[in-house]
Parts: sequence; structure tokens; C-alpha cells
Amino acid sequence: MKIGILKEREPENRVAVMPETVASLTELNVEIMVEKEAGMRSFVSDSDYQQAGAKTAARKDVMQNSDLLLFINPPDVDELGSVAGNTVLIGMMNPFFNKDLVSTLASKKVTSFSMELLPRTTLAQAMDILSSMATIAGYKAVLDAAQNLHKFFPMFMSAAGTIKPAKVLILGAGVAGLQAIAVARKLGAVVEVFDVRSAVKEEVQSLGGKFIEVEGATEDADAGGYAVEQTEEFRQKQSELIHQHAVRSDVIICTAQIPGKKAPLLVKKETVDQMKPGSVIVDLAASTGGNCELTKNNETVIYNQVRIIGNSYYPSEMPYDASAMFSRNLFNFIRLFIDDKGNLNLDFNNEIIKGTCLTHNGEITHATVKEVINQ
Repeated sequence: MKIGILKEREPENRVAVMPETVASLTELNVEIMVEKEAGMRSFVSDSDYQQAGAKTAARKDVMQNSDLLLFINPPDVDELGSVAGNTVLIGMMNPFFNKDLVSTLASKKVTSFSMELLPRTTLAQAMDILSSMATIAGYKAVLDAAQNLHKFFPMFMSAAGTIKPAKVLILGAGVAGLQAIAVARKLGAVVEVFDVRSAVKEEVQSLGGKFIEVEGATEDADAGGYAVEQTEEFRQKQSELIHQHAVRSDVIICTAQIPGKKAPLLVKKETVDQMKPGSVIVDLAASTGGNCELTKNNETVIYNQVRIIGNSYYPSEMPYDASAMFSRNLFNFIRLFIDDKGNLNLDFNNEIIKGTCLTHNGEITHATVKEVINQ
């Protein structure tokens, strides 16, 4: 079997598979083809891949001659014409917001796996690309906020007097939020955290954050650790409490998202109106609409002397380590269906394989995606 690795389009700096993972894949009796200069923006050369056992080739050759095609972001829809129907595609498809791609994959009878759909189970943790990338996003968000804030994060005591620590409010205590708590506390900030899931309270407190609790939240044990949509009554209570804490904060880190839906609106324009001049909002939910009403995806907006940073590319800004993490997650997934002879063996009785599959045999196989696409 031949596995192909594509070079990502700019502005993406990551690569799906690093040389160390190529070496591990070759031990599974497969051949590896890497698009020329695929790792260039991740500081990896073609010779690094060749030394690990891969061959480098032009993009067209990789796409036409691979049995298994790996990437971070999918090829353009018009490129899929050069992909054989029996080729298996694996990457981040963004299926809930990329309907044309999903429909094209199904119509071409391509088998595809979208790593965002990976079941949130203990067995799948080693393959969890979203958690890996969220770790980087949470880390970078705090550093970006600290760089753009007009104040110190830690408290200082000197002959010139005492400098008070910055107040940081983190909305959402998933992987990105927890990482943001850890980094903000290490930098010396006072950290408050809001999340609708009471189960994360202990984790927040163990990292040194103060948990802001709103009574009456709807929780769903089947949501895989994600937040779920709330009642109107709860949203009103939530809005009032977030407003009270936001206007006293120097930094807000927004991380709250709901899979397949628009990000919940948590910071309204009237809240930003009352925030302190020079405050910073970093919105990691920008690509799905943002938690802040004034967020613009991949733009920085200055409103009423408040800087609002909408950044969906933080993992791409740390391409070497981000690629290494992505690559290891991908390898752990791929080896589920490569047999001892290096052949593809897709067992759809395996809950991880079945749950991550997006299209197969001309059908959209993921029930939730299918429902959204057909709306």
C-alpha cells in the first residue's frame, strides 16, 4: 500500500506527517510518498523525509498514486477529480461547514475520515487531534494576550510601589481553556473561569483558577465532554454573570464551542462597551462565529480601545511541535486499519473507525453530518 502526504496550502504552516512518523509507518510495510517541500514551513526538509524512508514527488503524482492520502486541510474540490475512487482520504474536513466538499466526496464514492469526528472515548485519546491542537491554541492565546496587554501579568513589589496582577477571564474549560489557565497562572495573573459543565470545576481549581458557576446548566453525558446548548433562562443568567466579571477583567480568553453549530455568544457588544480601555479579548472560537459579538475571524479589531483578536491559526504559528503532535495522533489512528502485510483493512465494526468515517460507498456515513448537510 502507498501512503501519500500532501503539502498544505498557505497560510497553513503545518504538515500532516513528520519524518519520525514516516519511519514508524515504513515499519508497517507500506510505501510513503511526500509532496515536494511539504515540510518546508514546518522546518523539515525533503532530505529529512528521504532519510526516514519516504520518496518525494510532485503533488499530482502523490494524489494519483496513493491508496491512502493524508493531509491537515483537504484538497480543493476541483482537485478531487484526480483522486481515484478507491483512495482513502484522512484529514480535517471541517464537515459541518464544508458541505460542497462532503457532497463531492460522497458523489465520487471516496472513503474519507474526518479527524474532527473522532469519538471522545478513552481508547481514542491517543488519536485526538482536536485536543492536541487546542493545547497549542490555549498556550498561544495567553502569550498573545500578554504581549498585547498594556500591563504586567504578575504582581510586582518594588521601591516604586506594588503593581497589581492582571485579571484574566477564561470562557470555556475544555482542553484549550485548561491550557490557558495553566499558562496564565504561570505568568502570575489572577484567573477566573466560566464553563457550563460542573464536572470541570475541580480541574479548574487544581490549576489555580476560580470557577464561576451558574446554577441550572443543562449537561449531557453523551456529549463527549463538550458543552451543549442551554435554555433561554440559563443563557440570561449566564450573560449577566459573564458581563459582571468581564468588565472587571484585563484579558478575556474565549474558547467555548459546540460541535457542528455556531459558537455561543458570550461577550456582547454592550459588555465590550464597559470594559477597561486597553483590555484584550482573544477569541479562539472565531472560525465558528466567535464568543464575542465583535470578533472577526483571523482579524484584530480595536473597538472602544479594546483589542479583539480572532485567531484560528495559532497551531499553525507553532508548526514544528503542532505538526509533531498531529503526526503522532494520525499514526495512532492509521495503524488501526493496516494489517501485518501493510494492506488496508477497514473494520467498520471498530467504533473508532466507524465513528470517524465521513463518506463510504457513495454515502455520507456520519449521521450528524448527514443531518446537517441535508438541512
